[in-house]
Amino acid sequence: MTAETLEALADVEAATVEVHDVHKWYGTHRVLDGVDLTVRPGEVTVILGPSGSGKSTLLRVINHLEKPEIGYVSINGELIGVQRHGDRLKELSERTILTQRGRIGFVFQNFNLFPHLTVLDNVAAAPVATGKLGKPEAQQLAKELLGRVGLGERIGAYPRQLSGGQQQRVAIARALALRPGVILFDEPTSALDPELVGEVLAVIKDLASSGTTLVIVTHEIGFAREIADRVVFMDGGKIIEQGPPAEVLDKPRHERTRDFLSRVL
Repeated sequence: MTAETLEALADVEAATVEVHDVHKWYGTHRVLDGVDLTVRPGEVTVILGPSGSGKSTLLRVINHLEKPEIGYVSINGELIGVQRHGDRLKELSERTILTQRGRIGFVFQNFNLFPHLTVLDNVAAAPVATGKLGKPEAQQLAKELLGRVGLGERIGAYPRQLSGGQQQRVAIARALALRPGVILFDEPTSALDPELVGEVLAVIKDLASSGTTLVIVTHEIGFAREIADRVVFMDGGKIIEQGPPAEVLDKPRHERTRDFLSRVL
């Protein structure tokens, strides 16, 4: 990482994320069933589980893209998406929620880049839109971050001119441009061809070593073993067990965890 990038990110405080008794329904289907989770500052938490276990929904609840029916999320002690009114929680205005989301990086599995913008402008857009930086400063930061993810030579390219792995690296740079306290990754390699997975995981590994708080939903068990401080296993909308990778992956306590790992390892 260059000196300029370090300076730009120096004021970022790694966030504490707390999920308190979160329940979420889609119609009559309970997707999250009383989830409690605390992610400490600078911790890398990897969430594993079968399809439909609630992993991605949990990420979307953390940054209030999904509103829980019961429970709440706080980051560094600040409620996300709601405020207290006596015994009740009241939804914040959309403008306030958008401001809060500006402190929470989110990397989607399908990139979600703007096709009509260059790589440089994709990364610079959010700091300008949120008023954090002027356009010249945002573009300078974007150049630094694109260099960090190995795309310094492609700043004038459009998303359609990049491979899937390159597009995902742009998406990671875009998340970093807001200087978030936490970055959420929703299966960041699932849409990639197998030969492109490694380049994206290498960038995430670099982030993990930098002290950024990361919450990562993935099926990459070997990667989880290598970078996670803690592995969380979900099934049926619940956290079944959690702990260091050596415990959860090598000596799982719960039968459902053992069954899942036997199918994917």
